[in-house]
Amino acid sequence: MDLTSYIEYLQLEKNYSSHTILAYEKDLNQFNSFLREEGVQEVNEVNYSLIRSWVTSLLENGGSNRTVNRKMSSLKSYFKFLLKVGEITSSPAASYKSLKISKKIQIPFSTEEVLKLLDSPYDTTSFVESRDFLIIELFYATGIRREELINIKLKDVDVAGNTIKVLGKRNKERIVPLVYSIKDHIEQYVVLRQSIAQPVTDELFTTLKGVKMYPSLVYRVIKSYFSKVSLKVKISPHVLRHTFATHLLDRGADLNAVKELLGHASLSSTQIYTHSSMATLKGVYGNAHPRSKK
Repeated sequence: MDLTSYIEYLQLEKNYSSHTILAYEKDLNQFNSFLREEGVQEVNEVNYSLIRSWVTSLLENGGSNRTVNRKMSSLKSYFKFLLKVGEITSSPAASYKSLKISKKIQIPFSTEEVLKLLDSPYDTTSFVESRDFLIIELFYATGIRREELINIKLKDVDVAGNTIKVLGKRNKERIVPLVYSIKDHIEQYVVLRQSIAQPVTDELFTTLKGVKMYPSLVYRVIKSYFSKVSLKVKISPHVLRHTFATHLLDRGADLNAVKELLGHASLSSTQIYTHSSMATLKGVYGNAHPRSKK
């Protein structure tokens, strides 16, 4: 399997991020290794039976249904490309049905936990503390993804207009509003950043060495601070994104509006956050429906 033209297609035509392309390439190389073990040399020799055998081997080696589905998504996309360029006449993966997965409902932070942290004092003269608190506040104020936060540039922040430009999945830009209270924190942090950042660094958030932030550091910031106010086992930037959506929905925000703020392509992705709001919905229902009153 020569993936060169396919990788170029993902980069130039699909405009996928380098992270996504790397994941696709890794999945396809793994499938290619399986084919060699089975004695298959050419891609047009692949049939549905071989694909099912690969799925079975993945499951037997401890792969979860979610992981297998992701790898199969990579494979199906590759065969669609081969169909498009005329390398094959039919996709052997076309009839594959995704494995069922149980939806995990993540428990968001409570309003009390978030406010307890955000209202706690910190050293406003410290670059690290100012940066860390701004990261937490920005996550909670916007619901952006970790990668989106890392890639925010100084020019993307419109302090006067209280908005921020975010580069989401598949390089789709969106404008996200900011709560007014965050304005002073941004201006305060930017002043501290000027004495730290390297000249070539135009990202908003940097390390203490003045270079671009990296994913594990952002994760450690969230884990470190929220461990002080929450006993939850799962603490991560994504839980804070989940918290943002849940708290908005709990307070009556329109689902479509939350979808746009999160940068979701479809409502189905946003609807997972409504599960956490069910207690609130039941309370509203119980108080409002005529037949619910005794």
